[in-house]
Amino acid sequence: MNDTLVILAGGMSSRMKNPPSSNSISKEVEDQANVRSKSLISVGNEGRPLMDYLLYNAKQAGYKNIYIVINEKGGLFKEFYGKKTANNIFNGLHISFAIQYIPIDRVKPFGTADAVFQAVEQFKELQSKQFTVCNSDNLYSEKALKALRETPNANAFISYDRDGLAFSEDKILSFAVVSLEANTYLKNIIEKPSIEIANSYKDPFGKIRVSMNIFKLDGKMMYSYLKNCPIHPIRNEKELPTAILNMANEHTNAMFAIPFSEHVPDLTAKDDIILIKAYLKEHYPTVLNWDF
Repeated sequence: MNDTLVILAGGMSSRMKNPPSSNSISKEVEDQANVRSKSLISVGNEGRPLMDYLLYNAKQAGYKNIYIVINEKGGLFKEFYGKKTANNIFNGLHISFAIQYIPIDRVKPFGTADAVFQAVEQFKELQSKQFTVCNSDNLYSEKALKALRETPNANAFISYDRDGLAFSEDKILSFAVVSLEANTYLKNIIEKPSIEIANSYKDPFGKIRVSMNIFKLDGKMMYSYLKNCPIHPIRNEKELPTAILNMANEHTNAMFAIPFSEHVPDLTAKDDIILIKAYLKEHYPTVLNWDF
């Protein structure tokens, strides 16, 4: 059974550097947001980062082996979760670090498909096993993480009901919509669809489904698609959804859709810090109890 989680934390957090519209954020936290990876900003109880809560949910869901993909300046992750490259012990989890190196002709990382590819290159065991992969700046629930850990499908993703996401309308309308074959398997991903186009992809229950970038992948099947992922013509990055869609288009019924309807807290910009703090205060204890 899948007990491995790869967390993508190597991005540059560009939008987090923009000034907030609210003056409710402390200078200390605002300064952190300008220099730290988003998942290491002190948003939780006792000043702990968002990453703690994602790891907590992962442990509750039954994961044991965690690979965090960081960039070359991501040394602060090791201050929080262990100095070694591999097999640090953090509250019962085994944590390893893959580094997403930036090519010499670029100033930014090469995208999420490249991040996963570099992880499976640096940790060869990932090339022959199944694992879950997710963003570091979304707080996925224990239930969603567990669904991907336990599914018998080699490749799967959480297919979220767009109406269940508690974001602003503008933000929700910007999400890519997924098209499903027989409402079960991934067929296509439609980026930034118009309202009319999005409505044409409603499922039999009248729901528009979106991906929040949490997948279960078969390392052996995905390897070549990660390695050979084309560069997005506009964003100039190798994007994981592109690699996954290429794989799904060549393998019938390869990417299984697991329907969910729940919010996925998100930490994209400084204004999200207030929302995340309130969410954590409401849904988590002051001190996380890792002994379970």
